[in-house]
Parts: sequence; structure tokens; C-alpha cells
Amino acid sequence: MAELYQGPLDEAAMEDGGPLPLDEKLRQAYFWIVNQAIISPFYDVEYNEGPPQLYTFGDQKIQVVLPSEQSYSSYVLLPLLNLAVQRRCLLVGGPGRGKTVIAMLMGVLGGYSLRDVKRAIQHGQPQMTIADLLGTPVPSSLVNAQQLEDVKIAWRRWLGMRVKIIDEYNRIPTRTQSALLTVMAENYAEMYDAIYECPEAAWYLTANDEAGGGTYQVIEALRDRIDVVVKALHFNTRFLTELLLRIEAGIKPEEIVPSQIIFSAEELTQVRREILEVQIAPELLRRFEFFAGQFEFFEPAARQLEYLTKDTVKLAGVDPSSLASEDAGKDALADLGSQTRNGLSVRALQTCLVFVKAMAYFRGSDQASLTDFRQIVPFVLHDKLVINPDCRYFDQPGKNSLRIDRISWIRNLFDDSCREYDRLDLDRDDPVATLTRQFEQGLEGVDEPEVRKRLVAIERVLASWSKGRKLYGNLFDDILKLKYLHQRYSNYLRWLRYGS
Repeated sequence: MAELYQGPLDEAAMEDGGPLPLDEKLRQAYFWIVNQAIISPFYDVEYNEGPPQLYTFGDQKIQVVLPSEQSYSSYVLLPLLNLAVQRRCLLVGGPGRGKTVIAMLMGVLGGYSLRDVKRAIQHGQPQMTIADLLGTPVPSSLVNAQQLEDVKIAWRRWLGMRVKIIDEYNRIPTRTQSALLTVMAENYAEMYDAIYECPEAAWYLTANDEAGGGTYQVIEALRDRIDVVVKALHFNTRFLTELLLRIEAGIKPEEIVPSQIIFSAEELTQVRREILEVQIAPELLRRFEFFAGQFEFFEPAARQLEYLTKDTVKLAGVDPSSLASEDAGKDALADLGSQTRNGLSVRALQTCLVFVKAMAYFRGSDQASLTDFRQIVPFVLHDKLVINPDCRYFDQPGKNSLRIDRISWIRNLFDDSCREYDRLDLDRDDPVATLTRQFEQGLEGVDEPEVRKRLVAIERVLASWSKGRKLYGNLFDDILKLKYLHQRYSNYLRWLRYGS
């Protein structure tokens, strides 16, 4: 059993007499965990190099896909990518499903001893105070201090670690959650006017349900700081024999992590740098723009274009469902934004791009693919997009389960967006992209007749779009972009007349 856990890593590391390339080391870490450490026989991050084998089961016509290319277990892959990009990962699932174990494995892979990792875990519980979380004032300094800055704080050691684990974070009192938010969001802790600067870190939080419920409701700002959500799936009883072998051998995977797959602080910094160098082709970025632009638009929210957003409704404290009748009559398939109650923040969009780059890097590519987007985006947007369960779309046959399964729902949204993008033929006919490229060439040397020509071109596009009977979310950002370009040209035209 011990030989099984050692695996082929020793030979792999010594093949060329030198250290593994960091992307290969990341892959070695993944395969050691998924094959020898965590019993997770689920390959839900699917890739195909050709048509896969499909089988249909049950009354709901559930499709079982046999991927034709190397595919991955999200439960292992996403926490590992989170370690590489040093973001914030939430592990959700019922008790006893290994959430804390996978988090501890990430701590060991991050270069810490198992003893240090265990001692640094912050266990959420209803009596947890800010002092329990961050540290306490040194008694002698508290007595002798003449002013707040004289108070010395005995900071908790976990604040200085590059891997931070918060177990059952939804059991932490609201006030203590606010202190945790500062550490997660700003990388510093504050007590009595004393500041502790924390290093960049990979965060792992656990919860027994994905709705944020627990002893205390998780504050919205803290939930918003979570970058990726991973579900701890059930134990497959067909692997009970392997579980028995582990019990009999007394082996705990977190205690025998091979040294070859443990990353130093310098290596993690280098991995992050290499991930950010991965390229995203303009045509892929445009598809993601089209997808991300579907959700914020809400036509009944206002009369002025800029305020036609779901955020306008939220800030006004109005129930969106009370305005739903004014937004009726649109095609439920084309109006993807009707399936959500919110749009996407800048932070969510940035996180998507970072994890897509990480996925491509992990697979050994210097270019992200459309499949990378399709597989990663649902895990990043899991808690970012709030589903609108009253949307007519979910009343269609076979769609009701999407109200519950967020991963499949968001992936379905992405697929529908790509189909609509292809139907509109935006790769070949995208007037906004053409006008944007023209503007990005600069205005130096552009004379007044040319400026007027470009203004007319913008006005013609808007005029043609205004003939449509319905306004959908995919046009909202495009219209705003054209208005922006028109204003920039108008300002430049005014400068040509009076400023030169």
C-alpha cells in the first residue's frame, strides 16, 4: 500500500536530472492526488478531441458522456488551480466529504508541514471573536499605552501563511466575518490602530451548504470575495475496497505527499507569473464579452440608457418581479439575461479570465481555448450569477433541474450564448468591433471630413438596430460603446474647430 502511494513520481522527476517544469509539476501534483490521495472518480471537467460517446438514461434523458480527451475532477483541479493563482476557493458539501482534507493537501503542497497546516486552520464557531481570529493585545502594552498606537498586538501566526484555511466559515459571527473580509479583500489585519500586512495567499473556505446558510448568514461582501466554488461530491461505494485498504494500512494521504510535488514560495510566484502570460485570442475574448454582456440589462429599470440595469432596481429596493410584466414578450431563448437577477462585477470578470488562463497553463498550452472557458466559467460564476427561478425558460421540458444545478445552468447559458453568437455571425459581421478598431488607431492626423464620415457610420448602425422590435441584453453594451465612440469623435471634432 505504501508503494502504491509513492507512485511513479520519483522516476519522473529524475528523468532529465533536473527539476520538473512548473506546469508539469502542477500536473504531477494533480495526478498524484486524484489517483492516489483522494478517492474522487469523477471527471466532470470534460474535454474532447473528437465526437465523444454518448448514452442516455432515465425519464429525464440524462446524457452520459465518455470524454475523448484527458478530462479532470473539479474537486481536485479547481483547488489546485486556486493554489497556483492565489485566489479564494469555497469547498461546499455535506459533512465528512473530505473538504478539509483537500484544503490541508493544498497547504502541504504550498510548502508547509502538516503540523503547521493543522494548527493554522481557523475553525468557525458561534463564539469566535475578532481576537480569536486575528490576535490579542499584549497585556503589558495595553496597561502602559498612552495612545492606541502604543498597544502591541500578538498576531495569530496563520495571518502570515501563503495558504489560509477557514473551516465552516458560515458559523462565524457577523462582526468577526467583517474582520475576516478585511484580511481576504485587502490582505491586512487591523486591531487597535495596529496593522499586520499579510502576504498574497491561496484561501480555502469550507461550508456544508452552498446557499451560505449556517449558524450565521454570510455577509454579502464576504461571499462576493469568493472566486471559485467547488462541490465535494458523494463517495462512490464501488471504491469501498480501496477505502478499506487505507484503513487497514493506517495511511493518511496528507501525511505522505511526495516532496517532488511540493512548491516553494518562489515556485508559486513563478507559476502565477507564467499563468498570466497565457494568451487569450481576440475572437475568444469577443465571445466571452458577448456572454458576459447578457445579464446586466433590464429594460424596465429606467428611462435613460445608462441606468437600464438590474443594479438600478436593486439600489432602489424594488422587487424585480414587480416589473417583470413590463419586460414581457421577448424570446425566452434569446433573452439570456432574463434567467438572472443580477449582472457581473468587474471582479467576477477578472477572476474568470485568470482561471481560464490557469486552466490552459495546466493543460500545457500557451493559448486559452473555447473549451477552457466553457469548463471554468461555471465554477467561477457559481455564486456570482443569481438565478431567477421565475423565468419562463425553466418551464420548458427538461429545463426545471437547471434551477438547482448551478454548474449545468451556467454552462448551458454559455452554450446558448455561443449558439446565438454564431447565429448572428459576429465573427464576420461585428460593426462595433470594426468601428472600435478604427478608433483605436488613434485620432492624430484625422481631418474633419473623416471624423464626420465616422460619425455618420455610427449613426447608421444605431438607426438599423433601432428598427428591431425588442431590445436584448447583447445589444446593451454595444449601444453604449457606440454612444461612447460618437461622443469621443464629437469632442475631437469640436477641438478641430476651436482648439487648433
